[in-house]
Amino acid sequence: MKKWFPENRKAKKLINELFQRYPKGFYVNAEQKMRDAKGAAKCIGRYLARPAIAEYRIEEYDGKTVRFWYEDHQTGKRVDKTVPVYTFIFNLIQHISPKHFRMCGRFGLYSRRTYQRAKTVLSLYAFIRTKQISFLLERKKKKKTYRQRMVEAFDQDPFLCPYCQRQMDLVEIWHADYGFLYHYMEDMECVKYRG
Repeated sequence: MKKWFPENRKAKKLINELFQRYPKGFYVNAEQKMRDAKGAAKCIGRYLARPAIAEYRIEEYDGKTVRFWYEDHQTGKRVDKTVPVYTFIFNLIQHISPKHFRMCGRFGLYSRRTYQRAKTVLSLYAFIRTKQISFLLERKKKKKTYRQRMVEAFDQDPFLCPYCQRQMDLVEIWHADYGFLYHYMEDMECVKYRG
């Protein structure tokens, strides 16, 4: 950081504060670059939800020593280690944050500063969404046409010609007992005097 920001006061102040807080030094794994927000969230999530060392990495405990392994970030290779129990516990509890320590800041809709505004926006969104759903339900309640019901029931459109697949026009409906039920020209004078 000193090389990158040689004249920046904030960077110098941060470096001094970190060395005061951690006099024995600290380790930062900053080799892998975060390409997007999803990758950063995954990385942070690992440290928020998981312990410092996975249980399967602890291979042996005999009451005095603990044998475990970890992956070295610099070489990418597995490192096997055996340490006294108290050293292991000391190294482990360093990763446990103090009571009420905030691991992750809240931003956006979860921020306390914008909570009331976010609540208003979300309630407005819920109102609009409810209206949309009720509108869709009203549309669904409308009666379906004969054509729609036939397509749903038999997966076949009665208005399409079975040979050429073109849409047909309804000319007449004829019943064996009752004769003509519908004819496209029934409103005209010639059909009324047909019989």
